[in-house]
Amino acid sequence: MVVGVGHIVFRVYPCRSLKEKRKVVKAIVARIRNHFNASVAEVADNDIYQRAVIGISMVGSDRRMINAKLDKVFNFAEDLGLAEMIDTQMEIISL
Repeated sequence: MVVGVGHIVFRVYPCRSLKEKRKVVKAIVARIRNHFNASVAEVADNDIYQRAVIGISMVGSDRRMINAKLDKVFNFAEDLGLAEMIDTQMEIISL
């Protein structure tokens, strides 16, 4: 079993309140979740309204497939254009 974990840091630049940030983050999370059938959630910086950290996890049997899917998730999130992607990290764990 192979577990792929990644996180993406976004700058949510037009937001002036947590309510506006929540709207953008929910849109990003829902689109990634629906398109890739992955576990996605906001995992950090919940109270900072111009920064969002979204965590993604996937489970599979092939290391290369998980790596390719996480790369596609990162590209998809950047192409959404809802927020500026600042940083990405990925870790693949074989169990």
